[in-house]
Amino acid sequence: MAALGSGGARWRRAWLPALQLLRRGSKAVTRHWKAMHFQRQKLLALTEYLPPRPSLPPRCQPPPAPLAPQEEGYARVLRGQLQDTLRASRMVAVCHYNSMAEEDVATLRHFLRRHGIHLKFVLNEVARPVLAQSKLRNLLPLFVCRNVLLVSPEPRAREMLRVLKGVPQVILLGACIDDTILSRQGVENFARLPSLEVSRGQTVAALSQLCSQTSSLLQRGPARLTALLDEHVRRLRDAAAAAGPPPGRSAAGS
Repeated sequence: MAALGSGGARWRRAWLPALQLLRRGSKAVTRHWKAMHFQRQKLLALTEYLPPRPSLPPRCQPPPAPLAPQEEGYARVLRGQLQDTLRASRMVAVCHYNSMAEEDVATLRHFLRRHGIHLKFVLNEVARPVLAQSKLRNLLPLFVCRNVLLVSPEPRAREMLRVLKGVPQVILLGACIDDTILSRQGVENFARLPSLEVSRGQTVAALSQLCSQTSSLLQRGPARLTALLDEHVRRLRDAAAAAGPPPGRSAAGS
């Protein structure tokens, strides 16, 4: 065991690692700071640029006029498109929009487009100047957060409410239908009204009924007068027949 131990010690003393770190003798910093030559310092001092002093100190000069904000071309194009859309729409509904998945937005667009309703994403910075100069200026208080517009060339309030009923992320705030500003409750009341064709039929029926009643009322008086006259003539004839022939000339004279 002792021999084995001495052999193990010799083996440990003879073993060297395969990787050894050796430090070279080169310097780590090769460039040192050196003072600038005196002639060069003089040349730089002579050629240094000195701006001219103003005739008036800056504190005595009037403040510069603020620059007018320039309208960007893209924003102008968006405003023009929004103006055309509002001009061609009889129904403009403002809805509050919460985040939705792209698939849900595409599905919502599809169901709205089936009824002729289009979904428009607009920025408040673009919509506010346009609405302030149009007949929809009363809808400006609704443009606070992220909003969307539901526009249609025809008043499709019933179809719009039916589609939005299944989309809780889009909340109806108000609308303008046929130049009339309506709240959410007003839109729901408008949706309960019958359609234009049904209203026209009801109006025609009511007018025709009034005309028939008026005609019957106008004909009732002459018809009753004619019946009374006929009854009076019949009674006179019956009385004359019951009295018999006239007696003589004296009776005729009397």
